[in-house]
Amino acid sequence: MILTVTLNTALDITHRVRSLRPYTSHRVTGVTERPGGKGVNVARVLAALGHEVTVTGFVGGATGQVVQRQLTTTPGLVDSLVPVTGATRRTIAVVDERTGDTTQLNEPGPTVTPAEWSAFQEAYEDLVPSASAVALCGSLPPGVPVGAYAGLVRTAKAAGVPVLLDTSGEALRRGVAARPDIVKPNADELAELTGSHEPLRATQDARRRGARSVVASLGAEGLLALTPEGCWQATPPTRVHGNPTGAGDSAVAGLLSGLVDQLPWPDRLARAVALSAATVVAPVAGEFDPGAYQELVGRVTVTGEVSAA
Repeated sequence: MILTVTLNTALDITHRVRSLRPYTSHRVTGVTERPGGKGVNVARVLAALGHEVTVTGFVGGATGQVVQRQLTTTPGLVDSLVPVTGATRRTIAVVDERTGDTTQLNEPGPTVTPAEWSAFQEAYEDLVPSASAVALCGSLPPGVPVGAYAGLVRTAKAAGVPVLLDTSGEALRRGVAARPDIVKPNADELAELTGSHEPLRATQDARRRGARSVVASLGAEGLLALTPEGCWQATPPTRVHGNPTGAGDSAVAGLLSGLVDQLPWPDRLARAVALSAATVVAPVAGEFDPGAYQELVGRVTVTGEVSAA
């Protein structure tokens, strides 16, 4: 079982309009809803790849009930979300069908009380020993300590379970210091963490700060990985066009899937890049196109070498 943690779960709502114009009214041509938050997105992709996945984090209110109801329809996914008094947030994506561009509006999460945070920590400690890997993903809702991920990393490591961290800002800075097995920042998050905009130098700095392996998302340029086994860059075979929503979460799912399947790093990176690209071209935001994934995974270019990084 792979455990994904989403402390700031969401109901993702996508509106499609023919052309998005500021300061005007629009007729919506289509609406979709699905459970969201980075860890939930990761779990959905992992389940589609055939893994058993448990989702935990916080959920509350009428929106939270919708999230949980929809989660029960996903084969291979177990709901272990912890209830809170506040309402689960919504995210609103508006897709301009003319350009393909997406405008995103993200609500803040519910305020988590100290008692609710303690209840989550107890639930997490019970779940971790049964996990083959843990993913800690996304932003922190109000009320959760900024060092929360650092503590959750330490709990997983104490249980001997590999842990991946995908967050940003101060939560990432403190989480890296707890020495997670993998961190997966994008280029902006990596630059904010290290102060460097040069990807290789920044990944080296992130490793010195405590991460065992750093896998940096470089957008259309793929992934750059610096690990104890070596340094590689994985690049998609062609530039893809579409909606990038959820592409980074699909890359995390590919890394976790490759980890539990005990693949060598180049194969893990190829899987992650192919899943990310297949998410961009999928007709539904945040889902991946299985046919595109199968077509792309064997064509990802991975360059680098095995060495002591």
